[in-house]
Amino acid sequence: MVTSAIPVGASVDKPMTREEKKVIFASSLGTVFEWYDFYLYGSLAAIIAKQFFAALDPTAAFIAALLAFAAGFLVRPFGALVFGRLGDMIGRKYTFLVTILIMGLSTFVVGLLPGYGSIGVAAPIILVALRLLQGLALGGEYGGAATYVAEHAPHGKRGAYTSWIQTTATLGLFLSLIVIIGTKEVLGDAAFNDWGWRVPFWMSFFLLIISVWIRLSLNETPAFKKMKEEGRTSKAPLTESFGTWSNGKIVLVALLGLTAGQGVVWYTGQFYALFFLTAQLKVDPTTAQLMIGASLLLGTPFFIVFGTLSDKIGRKPIIMAGCLLAALTFIPLFHALAQAANPELAAAQAKNQVVVHADPSQCSFQGSPIAREIDFRTSCDIAKRFLAQSSVSYDNVDAPAGTPATITIGDKVITPPTATVVNQKFDADSAGKIAAFKKEMSADLAAAGYPKEAKKIDRWTGQWWTVVGILFVLVIYVTMVYGPIAAMLVELFPTKIRYTSMSLPYHIGNGWFGGLLPTTAFAIVASTGNMFNGLWYPIVVASMTFIIGMLFIRETKDVDIYAHDH
Repeated sequence: MVTSAIPVGASVDKPMTREEKKVIFASSLGTVFEWYDFYLYGSLAAIIAKQFFAALDPTAAFIAALLAFAAGFLVRPFGALVFGRLGDMIGRKYTFLVTILIMGLSTFVVGLLPGYGSIGVAAPIILVALRLLQGLALGGEYGGAATYVAEHAPHGKRGAYTSWIQTTATLGLFLSLIVIIGTKEVLGDAAFNDWGWRVPFWMSFFLLIISVWIRLSLNETPAFKKMKEEGRTSKAPLTESFGTWSNGKIVLVALLGLTAGQGVVWYTGQFYALFFLTAQLKVDPTTAQLMIGASLLLGTPFFIVFGTLSDKIGRKPIIMAGCLLAALTFIPLFHALAQAANPELAAAQAKNQVVVHADPSQCSFQGSPIAREIDFRTSCDIAKRFLAQSSVSYDNVDAPAGTPATITIGDKVITPPTATVVNQKFDADSAGKIAAFKKEMSADLAAAGYPKEAKKIDRWTGQWWTVVGILFVLVIYVTMVYGPIAAMLVELFPTKIRYTSMSLPYHIGNGWFGGLLPTTAFAIVASTGNMFNGLWYPIVVASMTFIIGMLFIRETKDVDIYAHDH
């Protein structure tokens, strides 16, 4: 691919017209609403697990809910292909309208959908189908928004202008948290958990009306209009994007050397941090959401800071630095988060570490999303299932073959029972032994200092701000990798196949590498027992992106995106 630097004499300081600013603002606002719809589900994963996956035990239900959350991410690349092709053939504006309608209506229907208790297995099936529709819509949305803004921006300011689009994902998450917290405050926790969780989904209908009105006011981008007038639009965007090695290799390098690492850093800093606080550290969900919200509010301006800085020093050094810092510091930062958010739990783990001694052949995979309580019958499985459901970190030690499992808590040793299943349930003797084991374990954990839940963190105290400060550092990493990336992806590809070409690596990186992070990390934690082991997934991916990006990604800030030979 031949690239062209900014032509001599081209002004980088030419101000945008009032009309251009208006359509960019309108594009960004519509995208905020679309992200709001998409992230409502993630923010309410624990409640959705109880409403739609009630047939499974709590740990399996939460993993299943996270998998349904991930389903929306899995289809995002396909949405990128479908809508990217339309965007490159018929225009950016009309594709926008279609994606916002699919997203808004799918979200609204989730708010109306009866739970498992009302319609049985149809409830989770319909829920997953709606998530798939949301993922398809979002797959077509982001590439269009980034392309739309970049093609309006003047030379030398693409990083600054596209960074506004980069704020929309975080602002959408922030808006979802504010609406959830506000609805809880009005209705109370009991009503919210029963039916009030539907209210934020219903609100998406009003946002949809606003979004459609906004999208109808948009103009097509100058670059696309010019290309269409000259008869140079692509007749086969998919073939031109991925059917030739010259463009296909750029798509591959953009995925592995940019968006995969960016995706895992983004989802660790914003979503996994929220899951970690609530599921592992047992922090009250509203408190956790408020602290995440505060860190997002403080961190969001840095999308603009790093986007603007990338116009001056380049996109590559900022994104690569974010990936490297994340890979090096995630584990110490999450240890600090545990210490700050639940110091009693951290102290108990340091003083009375829990160890499971078991024959490995007797231990099942604890991260299964379809497992039921009765599927765990060996002493090892019963021990680990209880610890996973209690969010207790433990170490594993292999025991001789054929020996029953034991659990050590400090100096105390407990032997879990084995179970017998008759007619799809534990027999009376097994059920009694398991109940007695759980009661004994709960008492021993309490005696060893393990809290059932984190002590309430009062707002605006030193402890509250310490947690927010750690979360803020994680958000800064997010802004480093995400702020400049829209401009860089736009600059990597030619105008006539830009929407399609940039959308695919973005949505595989964010949808697959990033979107699967909560599910993968939680399954790793459930399987290995250590609450920090889930972090190895984003660490490995961010490290891979840093190495590949440093070796194969070129700097793009001076590329002329209007050049015919680009």
